[in-house]
Amino acid sequence: MAFTRTRARITAISTALFLGMAGHSAATGIDLPDEETIAAQLEVYNSDSPGSIYALQPFRNAMMLTGEDGLEVTLTSMNPTINAWFILSVQDPDSSRPSHYHLENAYPDIWQISLEMDGDAPIILIENEDDTVECSPWEGRESELEEAADEPLPYAPICDGTMYLRNRVSGSRTTREAIAEFLRDNVIFGDSIVNLIKGTFFQDAYLESSDEAETEDPGAVVEALGQANLDRFPVMRAAPGFDLVGAEGGMEAGSWYAVEDAPGIYASMMQPGMISDEILSRRGEVNWLDGVESGANVYLVAFDMRQFEIGYELGTDHPGFEWSSRPHGAGRDWTIDGPDGIDSPFPLVMVGMLSPSLTDRVAATFTGGYKRDHGAFRYGDMATFNHGHHYGFMVNGVVLSRLWPGLSTIYVTTDGTFGMTTWTEELNEELLPHLRFARQNGVPLINPDPETGEGVPGDRVTQWGAGNWSGSADAQLRTLRAGACLREVDGRQFLIYAYFSTATPSAMARTFQAYHCDYAMLMDMNSQEHTYMALYPENEDDDWIEAEHLVDGMRYVDQDSRNGSIPRFVGFADNRDFFYLLRRE
Repeated sequence: MAFTRTRARITAISTALFLGMAGHSAATGIDLPDEETIAAQLEVYNSDSPGSIYALQPFRNAMMLTGEDGLEVTLTSMNPTINAWFILSVQDPDSSRPSHYHLENAYPDIWQISLEMDGDAPIILIENEDDTVECSPWEGRESELEEAADEPLPYAPICDGTMYLRNRVSGSRTTREAIAEFLRDNVIFGDSIVNLIKGTFFQDAYLESSDEAETEDPGAVVEALGQANLDRFPVMRAAPGFDLVGAEGGMEAGSWYAVEDAPGIYASMMQPGMISDEILSRRGEVNWLDGVESGANVYLVAFDMRQFEIGYELGTDHPGFEWSSRPHGAGRDWTIDGPDGIDSPFPLVMVGMLSPSLTDRVAATFTGGYKRDHGAFRYGDMATFNHGHHYGFMVNGVVLSRLWPGLSTIYVTTDGTFGMTTWTEELNEELLPHLRFARQNGVPLINPDPETGEGVPGDRVTQWGAGNWSGSADAQLRTLRAGACLREVDGRQFLIYAYFSTATPSAMARTFQAYHCDYAMLMDMNSQEHTYMALYPENEDDDWIEAEHLVDGMRYVDQDSRNGSIPRFVGFADNRDFFYLLRRE
């Protein structure tokens, strides 16, 4: 059974990673704390209200040194296993409060970070097997940290570029031009275009319904993915905004086409009304599809995960940390600041932008899930316990909002393993020490049947309130939506992202069933801003990168600078969270 295989794989991953953790810091660097300290920190983490961003990190460890002049420096690794995010605290003896800085290791697989004494003064020691960088960025009347903090950059390089200071930025035009200058001078490509139009929030505002093309030439079909389970396979006039191999005469519905100059990425399209009657006629699984969503275009993009790494980053503002307005009764505790006891990530800084050290490998970006206020339950049982089940998220091994059982979760482990599943208490114990990225977003559209392993609709797909599917105030569920699914083909994993020009959760579930998905979940909805996706095909010219958008309307709000357009998520800070895919090295 698929469910049994998945559980066995997770257990094997957990065991292997646990055995390897002790040797993580054989080189210098901040190591994991001892088992007793981890156990004590886990107890606070699992309490009703941890109450600080530090308390949400059960594997954190810190080093503190005091210089002869009384300067106290503390370096906290938020997760030594990941070795990516650090909080530097500098307490001047003449100041009543310490200064806090969020530092990011530019290359966590290369550089080990620690504090050392250089004579009578503390320094940051950054080293690998071949090189060593010694850094005291707090020194001087105008210190390196102060200069970096004054830069209008989300990532300001310090310590010879081995680390970044993560800055709070506003996304103003001046800021975006400064980022463009930085990328042009320091990254393999310069100006590029990725942006989108912010749509309106009207039902069916983005409905597309294409005529069938006269040609019967289906173009190139990707054999490994095969065809969707449809009753008919017309050739469609519409297509995604990507250049496709073999689709000159149109796209055959339900078939897959390779994206030009983008190895490992494939595209497909269909309309839910084309799904085979064998699937659509099943009773009791979903609601019947109406005539509008049956004829609405769906665009899908598949990523062969053998060729990509996936990561996740929060936006400058969303999803947020405070209470959602939705939970009620026992699901809401007004005595604490938020479901985890915090209403901000301070002193961590969320930047809404891909790290410059990764931009030369970026293959795709797409927006994440619900904002905080929408990312919790108003109705049904899940609104009344576990603080209303606010959707959890984690970046670089740092828990920013706890993961709750019962919620659909995309996750990545420390060894790069990618998965999608419904979170459980057991997974909190097994995988939490080994998670690098995670994002929850509601309940499953599709999950494996425990007996057959076949992907079947989740038990809340037909329940507007209990499923937290959103839509209009009068429970009209049909609107523009996006979702993602996991499919395994001959031992290969495919991440499939789907854009529905207008659909209900039932139409989404049926579509993912037709595409043989093992697990599927909702991403976001209502506008092309919230369902945005762009690909970055390989280009022989290393001086620039050009984005190709899933839907043409996603490119129209480019923020032009003096030197050209600036890419969303890749080229400037955005207020929304997002996923990114990197070509494997």
